[in-house]
Amino acid sequence: MFASNPLSLSVPEPAFESWLRDGGYLEILDQKTSDLHRLSSSTTTTTTTTTPTDSPAAITTNLFFSLFSHIGTLLSLLTLNPFAKLATDDFSGPTPSWTHGFIGFFDSYSFPSSPSQARLRVHENVKRYARNYASLFIVFFACSLYQMPFALVGLLSSLALWDAFRFYGDRWGLDQSPSIRISLVRIFQCVTAGILLYSNVQMALFSALGVSYAVMIFHASFRKLTPTKQPARRR
Repeated sequence: MFASNPLSLSVPEPAFESWLRDGGYLEILDQKTSDLHRLSSSTTTTTTTTTPTDSPAAITTNLFFSLFSHIGTLLSLLTLNPFAKLATDDFSGPTPSWTHGFIGFFDSYSFPSSPSQARLRVHENVKRYARNYASLFIVFFACSLYQMPFALVGLLSSLALWDAFRFYGDRWGLDQSPSIRISLVRIFQCVTAGILLYSNVQMALFSALGVSYAVMIFHASFRKLTPTKQPARRR
């Protein structure tokens, strides 16, 4: 993507990262962060292997440091808001491919090297795969209703109740009597809330939300950022 230029001038690291963010080259910034973390890890390993007298303690220290670093990165996922940069326009575009775009390949995933990289991936992947995550929520909610038939019956009963209200309201001309219509709407709302609570529809909804949120967080944080558009090949 960037052709080598012997006359190019060096720029400060923060300025280069800011330019990558503003230019939309977040996948390069993500790969750069992973490469720096891998380089630092290999340097640390080389340093510990060159001192054989301290190698057992150094290796144990590095293992504990790596473990706590990974745990801290995972805990940071609980504190960030994945919908901070999500907009309504993200749901209006085409749905990314489930195979190559959303799932990808085995090398499309890696553990985030830092909380900042995890936050970068989550914010960007939630925007890119918003329609995929919404489809997964619908699938999880349908599976929850399948596991809870009584909740499915309650939901269908509520929908049938409002459909009957709309049908008979048009037939009886309730639009000409706004006060009666508003009173009936309030009564039907109370009846609907009672049916949904009694049939535990809220439990199916909360379980679907919990599972879909967990899948979204882990997928968005482990999924590497890829270019939104493939670069054109040179002829």
